[in-house]
Amino acid sequence: MMKRRDFLKFGPACLAGALTRAVFAQSKYPERPIRLVVPYTSGSAADIVGRIWADEMNARLGPVFVENQGGGGGLVAATAVAHANPDGYTILLGNFGTHIRSGTAQPYNPVSDFAPISILVLTTLCIVANPSLPIRTVKELIDYAKSNPGKLSYGSSGVGSASHLASVMFKSITGATGIIEVPYKGVGHALSDVISGHISMTAMSLNGQLLDLHRTGQVRMLAVTGPVRLAVAPDIPTAIEAGVPGMIARNFMGLFAPAGTPTAIVEQISQATHSAIASDECQQKLIAGGFEPYPASSPEAAQRFVEDEINRWRPVIKAIGL
Repeated sequence: MMKRRDFLKFGPACLAGALTRAVFAQSKYPERPIRLVVPYTSGSAADIVGRIWADEMNARLGPVFVENQGGGGGLVAATAVAHANPDGYTILLGNFGTHIRSGTAQPYNPVSDFAPISILVLTTLCIVANPSLPIRTVKELIDYAKSNPGKLSYGSSGVGSASHLASVMFKSITGATGIIEVPYKGVGHALSDVISGHISMTAMSLNGQLLDLHRTGQVRMLAVTGPVRLAVAPDIPTAIEAGVPGMIARNFMGLFAPAGTPTAIVEQISQATHSAIASDECQQKLIAGGFEPYPASSPEAAQRFVEDEINRWRPVIKAIGL
């Protein structure tokens, strides 16, 4: 039996060793691949960001596979993750559609049912039209829509999504109310139908694919809905510059685990994410794709970000009776 003086001498070291072994036992996460649920179809901006993050995590955290669950403007995927086992192996790539449209009916609470991990990027929406339409500017779009009510169709990624609310805001400000809304499971499908001419236009987060389609003439980008022009597309005016005052609609993408996920796991994912987003290589990939990296995020900052955005958009959602 250890004497008192020996315990005083060696006890702290023994206790530290025991704590180290306990922490090591808990630090085995992840022991299997992590599932990142992307609430939109493949080819969407969310899908691109999700796959960039998954690639970065392979070296920093462990294997990550991406699962696309489109539908309901993000509600299908968000509901599944909110009710998933809070063990750190199911993560949602949340965004405006999953967390901000609190004025709509949804089977989860966007604040209390999730454990925020990190905000990854901010994105600016872009108004995109089929190039065969006789419009080259936002003003021409407004004039054409007013002169031809019911002739233009607009694809969104579901009621309450950022693309839907952007169209509602656009029609409210401009009076071009004759544009017909067509909901899709994701903007990837809507974009495909814009290219083929099945619908007239959509608004989606700017990404590298969209830039390529614009540059090759397969779609026509009319304006971005951010406060300033984007460095990767300096020739595209903002909607405000194009004559739509107050037309600012931005999206975000972040990581959210089910509520109850152990704090240590949330912090581990957040720290690995911070390391990735802060790296020059990852930032270059994101910026080239039209995304604005958000490297300073933490679980606490992500929580504040979501709450602030909900409060900012709540009066807008109520005003349009959504």
